Amino acid sequence: MTAPGRVVLDLGHIRLHALTWGEPDAPLAICLHGFPDSAWTWRHLAPRLAVAGYRVVAPFTRGYAPSEIPDDGDYHVAALAHDVLRLHRELGGDDRAVLIGHDWGALTAHAVLARVDHPFRRVVAIAVPPIAAMRQAGTSGRTRLRLIGRQMAMSWYIAFNQIPFLPERTLGWLIPALWRRWGPTPEADDIDHAVAAVPTRAHGAAVLGYYRAMLRPRVDPRYADRASDWLKPPRTPLLYLHGTRDGCMQVEFTNGLAELLPAGSEVVRIDGAGHFVHLDQRDAVHRRIVGFLRS
Repeated sequence: MTAPGRVVLDLGHIRLHALTWGEPDAPLAICLHGFPDSAWTWRHLAPRLAVAGYRVVAPFTRGYAPSEIPDDGDYHVAALAHDVLRLHRELGGDDRAVLIGHDWGALTAHAVLARVDHPFRRVVAIAVPPIAAMRQAGTSGRTRLRLIGRQMAMSWYIAFNQIPFLPERTLGWLIPALWRRWGPTPEADDIDHAVAAVPTRAHGAAVLGYYRAMLRPRVDPRYADRASDWLKPPRTPLLYLHGTRDGCMQVEFTNGLAELLPAGSEVVRIDGAGHFVHLDQRDAVHRRIVGFLRS
C-alpha cells in the first residue's frame, strides 16, 4: 500500500481533512466514503488511480474526525453534495475530474448527478443505487413487497439511529457489528479506522446525523436548492457496482437497474463481494473502475 499524503481544505463553511495520492497537477479524482467508514477505505484503490494518472483526494466527510463538525449542524445529502462541489473548486478541478462514492458517498454522487451541470467527466457509485431507481426495482405485487420487507429488516440500524443519545454511546459495538454483518470478512484495520473517525460523542452525533436528516430534514438555506436532488434520477451516465453478498443493501435492487439509468451507464454485480465491494474484491473492482474512467 502506498502511503498517502494529507491535506486540510478550507471550504469557507467547513474545514475537511483528506488523504491524497498522485501528482498535484494530474486530473482530480474525489473519493467519498460512507458509514461506518473513513477516508482510509480508499487506501487500496487510490494508488491504482494514481498510477492511472489521477490526483486522488479522499476527504473525511463532514463530522468524521479529523474533519470539522459543521457549525450549521446540517447532515442532509444536499449539504454533502455542496461540500463535494466546493472541494472540486477548491482543488482546482476541471472537466477531467471524476467522482467515486461508496454508501453515503454513493448517495452524494447520485445527488450531484441529478443535474446536468456538474463538473465531473465520469462518476462511479458503489453499494447504494439511486433512490429513484430503488423505488422502481423488482416487480410489482408480492415479489416487490417481499423485497421491501426484507430490506426494512436489514436496515434496522436506521431506525435505531433515530433514537436520541443512545446510539452515540453504542458506536464502539455497532460499527464492528455492521462491518461483520455486511460481510464477507472485514480487515481489522478497516474497523479500527472507522472507530477512530468517531472519537467523541459529538462526532458520533454528527455521523448519526446523516441518518437523522433523512427522516427529519432541516436543510440550511445555503443548500436548500439541492434538497430534493438525492431523490431524483441521475441525468448523466455512471458506473454502478454492487456485491452479490451485500448484507446491507440487497443485490436484487440492481434488477433492471441498467434500463432505468441514462444511456452509457454500466451496472456490474461483483461476485463474492459484500457491502464494501471495493475492499472485498479489489482486483475486479479496480479493473472495472479504471476501465470505465478510461472509456
